[in-house]
Amino acid sequence: MLMHQGLGLDRFNALPRARAVHALFECCCSVAWAGHLADGRPYRAHADLLTRADTELFALSDADIEHALDCHLGVARRVDTAASRLEQCAVWAPDEATMAAVVEASTRYETRFGYPYLWCAAGRDAADLLADLTGRLDNSPEAERKTMAGELAKINRIRLERMLGPEDGYGY
Repeated sequence: MLMHQGLGLDRFNALPRARAVHALFECCCSVAWAGHLADGRPYRAHADLLTRADTELFALSDADIEHALDCHLGVARRVDTAASRLEQCAVWAPDEATMAAVVEASTRYETRFGYPYLWCAAGRDAADLLADLTGRLDNSPEAERKTMAGELAKINRIRLERMLGPEDGYGY
């Protein structure tokens, strides 16, 4: 859960640098990424911040990406938490066999690539997760690194949008 939610772009732009870095770090666990975005203020529109977020993410070093991944536990390491959260969401409703297959594939993924499987779950179900995970196991390490970074960018965008709130405010 983010501490900084619904700040609005004007308020975000006005934060002291340290507070802006903190708010951004909640979206992606990279001090370098958060610092670059904070230093790019002021942003005129949400889209400007989101575009800059992608640019800065794809420019990070491998070490910085590894640090960002530290905040994303693999599916196998959080199966109890994931299962309890997923059961509360009608679109997921995974059966026990699917969850077991996801955990097994996730373990193989982490062994093969050396980092946890990362996937933006927005609008997808457990069967989609398993299909994606299984398919990505066939990627080359280079191709998978790009795919993983793309998924991290999607997750960052969702978190940034949550941090900022609606572009036109809440209207109250």
